[in-house]
Amino acid sequence: MLRIHFTDGDLARVRLAREPDPVWETVLGLHQLTAPRRGLPVFAPWRRSARARLAEEHLADPVRMLTALAPASAGYWPDFLTPGASADGLEPALEALHATPGRLVRQELTRLAGTHPLPRWAHALAGGERHRMEEVATAFRLVHRTIIMPGWTGAARTTEADRALRTRVLRDRGVHGLLDSFRPLMDWRPPVLHVSYPEDRDLHLGGRGVRLIPSHFCWKNPVALADPALPQVLVYPVAHSPSWVPAVTRDRLPKALATLLGRTRARVLAALEATATTGELARHLGISASSASEHITALREANLAHSQRDVTQVIHTLTPLGTALLRGELPPHAPPG
Repeated sequence: MLRIHFTDGDLARVRLAREPDPVWETVLGLHQLTAPRRGLPVFAPWRRSARARLAEEHLADPVRMLTALAPASAGYWPDFLTPGASADGLEPALEALHATPGRLVRQELTRLAGTHPLPRWAHALAGGERHRMEEVATAFRLVHRTIIMPGWTGAARTTEADRALRTRVLRDRGVHGLLDSFRPLMDWRPPVLHVSYPEDRDLHLGGRGVRLIPSHFCWKNPVALADPALPQVLVYPVAHSPSWVPAVTRDRLPKALATLLGRTRARVLAALEATATTGELARHLGISASSASEHITALREANLAHSQRDVTQVIHTLTPLGTALLRGELPPHAPPG
């Protein structure tokens, strides 16, 4: 059990992360990838595609490097891997990684070596070979780009849904209500937040407050930093959106769209993913040209479809919003950094 002790000053400094944290998601995503657990079918499709991308990019070595420093089976990994600067994006985090004092690198790697054997290069890093830190930063960039960025909109959606819920609770019930909303994951008994945790310890915030980070890849237990002197964060798992559940569940989306839009308009939406003229659409769907035109107009007025004249014909296609509705995903949005 982790007991986080709040003062009045800490309660005034409780903050919610604006978006998924790129470093925490990379580390925790690797945990889901390298140590699959039973009971996590929600990540099964992602694991298959992530492994395929890693193999295609020949990134076994970067994966081994990061998992050596942050093993999925470890109750501890170095805090310097998840610096507070990650709140501003991946590159600020990697700059902070480079700036980690050698004393802290040595201290934290020595602690990790007490429970998990380290490869020779990690001992060299602990011994002061700073170019090794550049190798770690490069590994972060490559792995993040390959397994996290392709699904960033899905991760953003799951965390934003949680953030919207917490923000609403904060507005209606204040900070005490916010902390109480985490039951049964955490138990708020003022002034102490009791968190299910693999080790028993007390954390006194001492007026610094805490940044709450909803995480797509965190599972079961929240995660906190090991060093009580650092600016504190608490990473916690969120509920997952339908686009991340097994394919058999995602296959229900067309039926849901038909209920929302009507069967014919949903079919028009799906057909426009490949672009079509009004006549082509009518022939393909077996409807009249006037009916096809009516549905296209309705979708266009809702900013779901776009029409453009090409010499003698008008080509219809989906807008990013229309594609997002069809696929059940937010429009693409690049992560910070």
